[in-house]
Amino acid sequence: QVQLVESGGGLVQSGGSRRLSCAASGITFSIYTMGWYRQAPGKQRELVAAITSGGSTNYADSVKGRFTISRDNPKNRVYLQMNGLKPEDTAVYYCNAGRTTSWGATSDYWGQGTQVTVSS
Repeated sequence: QVQLVESGGGLVQSGGSRRLSCAASGITFSIYTMGWYRQAPGKQRELVAAITSGGSTNYADSVKGRFTISRDNPKNRVYLQMNGLKPEDTAVYYCNAGRTTSWGATSDYWGQGTQVTVSS
C-alpha cells in the first residue's frame, strides 16, 4: 500500500518560512520523481516544484528563488523549504510521486495535502 504523508503546514506571517515534509512508503522511493503541487481555493492544482530520481529540479516561476525542493532517499522523504512566503502562496500543498517506465507504464500517487496559510 502506497502512502504519502505530508506534514509541516500551518499559519505563517508574510515574509516567513516554512518547511514541508513528505514521508513515502510502499514505493521504491529513489526511482520516483517527487513533486510538490498546490491548490488554492477556486484555482486549479499547479506544480510548485519537482525533483527527479537523479536530483534534477524544476520550479514554478512564481516560487523560483524562494522555494527549494530536496530529497533524502535513505529516509524516503522529500522536502519543500519555503522562504519569503507571500499571501498568494496560501494553498493546500500536495506531495506527488510519479514515474513512467521505459515501456510507457505510469505510476502516480498523491498525499492527502497540508494547508499552508500566509497572513499579510
